[in-house]
Amino acid sequence: MKKIILTAAAVFAFSFANAQDTKFGVKGGLNMANNSSDGSKSITSFHLGGFAQFKMNDKFAIQPELLYSAQGAKNDFGTLNLNYINIPLMAKYKLADAFSIEAGPQIGFLMSAKFASIDYKDQCNSTDFGFNLGAGYDLNETMSLGLRYTMGLTNVAKDVAGQTNNSKNSNIQLSFGYKF
Repeated sequence: MKKIILTAAAVFAFSFANAQDTKFGVKGGLNMANNSSDGSKSITSFHLGGFAQFKMNDKFAIQPELLYSAQGAKNDFGTLNLNYINIPLMAKYKLADAFSIEAGPQIGFLMSAKFASIDYKDQCNSTDFGFNLGAGYDLNETMSLGLRYTMGLTNVAKDVAGQTNNSKNSNIQLSFGYKF
């Protein structure tokens, strides 16, 4: 874990030192969230937050984000609502003038969890690690659209009495962004 944090800090330091152009912005949009447990179905929710984009050259940028994200899943017994503060660190590569692809890790901090209107936070892991893949399209200099898939790498629920839980978050995000 220490190595991951040190590597992320080194990437940030390198980004700040070498960035040619820095832009800040806000983004928000639609989530289609689910988890990998048997019989679960997706729920529709939202995400909202901000980002900084550090342009390294004409083709490559680093984009850390801070997002509130409502996620979860539903099954025959009820709906699991999970609310996270997610921090993705995206590497963006521009393929054409307005089109880019992106990938990067994400850490999420669980803010609340409810299952069928019952507080469920104590049964869930407080930290969620994931990996993102996506694409973006710049409508103009300030507005953009994005599509991203987040694959969860951490179990949502805690392991109980030696029983390993295999329920990981997955999320498709459709975003609108505005750069200042």
